[in-house]
Amino acid sequence: MATTQHYLWAGGHFLLLLSGFRYLLAWIMFKSVSSWWYKASFLGALMSYFIVCQKALGSPQPNMAYVRRALADENVQYFLLAIFWWTSRPVTIALLPYFVFSLFHALTFTRTTLMPQFLPPGPPLAAGGPPQPHPLAKKLHLWVKANYDTAMRIVAITELVIFARVLFGALLLRNSLMMPLVYANFLHQRYFHSQFTRDAITLADKRITDLSNHPSVPPVVGQVWMRARELVVRWGGSAVVEPAAARRD
Repeated sequence: MATTQHYLWAGGHFLLLLSGFRYLLAWIMFKSVSSWWYKASFLGALMSYFIVCQKALGSPQPNMAYVRRALADENVQYFLLAIFWWTSRPVTIALLPYFVFSLFHALTFTRTTLMPQFLPPGPPLAAGGPPQPHPLAKKLHLWVKANYDTAMRIVAITELVIFARVLFGALLLRNSLMMPLVYANFLHQRYFHSQFTRDAITLADKRITDLSNHPSVPPVVGQVWMRARELVVRWGGSAVVEPAAARRD
């Protein structure tokens, strides 16, 4: 049986999906929309991630061991980032990773918690065996499994695009200078926790290097890129060049 906390967790994801869809749809169609929908989306994210963080870490403790454990937790990283987005000027593309995460969580909650309450179970595979999930639930489960890795790759690439957006936004004074700094630190943490992020960074590095070294591109562009790359590697540490094995998302 799902608990009240579980329903609140799912409610946060559904709130993010509904509000985020409204805001993203208006953005795609070049229509104006109230920032209330943006704020509501990240409010849903905060609801869900707060519950997950509280369950994983327990009540806050005033010691460095707890702080270090919390800051190393991926859900805490996304929770803190959601607070930053919620309190900052809207950056529409920042919604996309949270939207994708919530979509998969909401589909899983629908399959495991909502569908059994409204759809009859299927017949058991053998006499006396347990009843099987409804065929629709099975199809939903297969779809989630088949598309999860692809979705996470898209999220990792999108997170790099978000960094480019806030970096150029800071240079053009469209957002605060704090945004690229905060987001760079977030990506630094993601690099050590997510194989998808490492793959996305490796791909981006190769594409940009190839482009900057193209004969039609002035040599100074390649020189600037290699210098910038050296600074990033130095800041990120030697593991940026040869990452140690890390657990998969």
